[in-house]
Amino acid sequence: MSATDHDVDDGSSTAISELSPSAKLVYKVLEYEGEMTQEQIVSESRLCSRTVRYALGKLEESGLVASRVHLEDARQSKYRIDG
Repeated sequence: MSATDHDVDDGSSTAISELSPSAKLVYKVLEYEGEMTQEQIVSESRLCSRTVRYALGKLEESGLVASRVHLEDARQSKYRIDG
């Protein structure tokens, strides 16, 4: 098992271990930095925008990440670890 598998206490470690490396990185960025927009995640992770968008979609499908409208700019969403 990797370190990522051990960091989640709510039993979702199996779901995380089945994700792509980019989705795991996005999850870790959100875990360490807290709630962020997609642009902030792109900047912090140094992944391309398309990769981050795909990873966020997979994380939301798995129920690991939730999004809400960014109050300062309704065109964007803020993402956070759901739990």
